[in-house]
Amino acid sequence: MMRRAGRGRRRVALAALLLGTGLWGASLLTAVLWSDRAEAAGPDLWALLQQGGQVVLMRHGVTFPETSEPPGARVDVCSTQRNLSEAGREEARKVGAAFRAHGIPVGKVLSSRWCRCLDTARLAFGKVEPWPDLEFAGFSDSPEKRRREGVLRRLAGQRPEQGNTILVTHGFVIQAILQESAGTAEVFVLTPQADGTFRLAGSLRPTDL
Repeated sequence: MMRRAGRGRRRVALAALLLGTGLWGASLLTAVLWSDRAEAAGPDLWALLQQGGQVVLMRHGVTFPETSEPPGARVDVCSTQRNLSEAGREEARKVGAAFRAHGIPVGKVLSSRWCRCLDTARLAFGKVEPWPDLEFAGFSDSPEKRRREGVLRRLAGQRPEQGNTILVTHGFVIQAILQESAGTAEVFVLTPQADGTFRLAGSLRPTDL
């Protein structure tokens, strides 16, 4: 089931011009536009994914502990981090099973290097490529935070050459890019536009699958 957006949540045009280096090294100047979620039924969202050419932004599954990173957590040592609980692992499996049941073509699967994201990607899609730009860069504004957000917005505006591109990340990253709160293992479907912008088509939660 797709979660719909109400009229009161309408997004106005995002007023940012970004100058930088694209994911594959091409220098470009991009204006990013956000729009409402499509007012479409759940089956229409699956049909959109079946066609390919979408960018899927997914939050990791539920973890233990649920909110706080243990002191001294290191991105390269899973045992120091908060990791997926069994419920979180089941959420990831459920998303993957739904994608397979609907015949959704999966292209690149990129993930934050934190283990809860990598494990979510592997359990759902069977493959993953670590990508640091999907990691949370802090609450305060900084050049690195702006750079990462710019890279993700540009990627969301590029139509994948094969299948659908999957990006597995953190709730705060999704909040920054879409101005939407994300449930655990929630999937947001972004449709790249011809002008390099993207449209938020809808979202899917494990509880709805």
